Amino acid sequence: MTGLSRRKLVAAGLIGAGAYGMASFSGVFGNVASAKSGKKFKITRTAEEWKKRLGSARYRILRQAGTERAYSSPLDQEKREGIFACAGCNLGLYSSKTKFDSRTGWPSFWAPIKGRVGTSTDYKIGYPRTEVHCIRCGGHLGHIFSDGPKPTGKRHCINGLALKFIPA
Repeated sequence: MTGLSRRKLVAAGLIGAGAYGMASFSGVFGNVASAKSGKKFKITRTAEEWKKRLGSARYRILRQAGTERAYSSPLDQEKREGIFACAGCNLGLYSSKTKFDSRTGWPSFWAPIKGRVGTSTDYKIGYPRTEVHCIRCGGHLGHIFSDGPKPTGKRHCINGLALKFIPA
């Protein structure tokens, strides 16, 4: 294979990976509820009802597993005591007592309120990640990583638009 052919192959791969990444970021790979096929949630709505209730940005994140831009949410800097609730159904998900500054640009928590979130495996970017969703409505919240602080060592990296803050 010539150097020029290798360059074209690498360039094509990078363009394809970039397009896939942008599609993942925009949430075009479908509705979260259908991605969790077989899971039943207490609160269900049609796509049209969710769109009307959430607006386009929150709908893209909660119902289509989109991601907001890093450092775009004021909830990343929220320091008051309170509860971070699901923006889709108002279920309290995270306490401010478990919030920490991960310096990633998204609100981060080392643990949820017990029994309030569920997980599934997400392969959208080509390797497995642990997706976290609201246990009541199935709304996509973000992902869980194993680089958080003690006592759990977990980092729940959550989209700010997936949450509503309720001060204590």
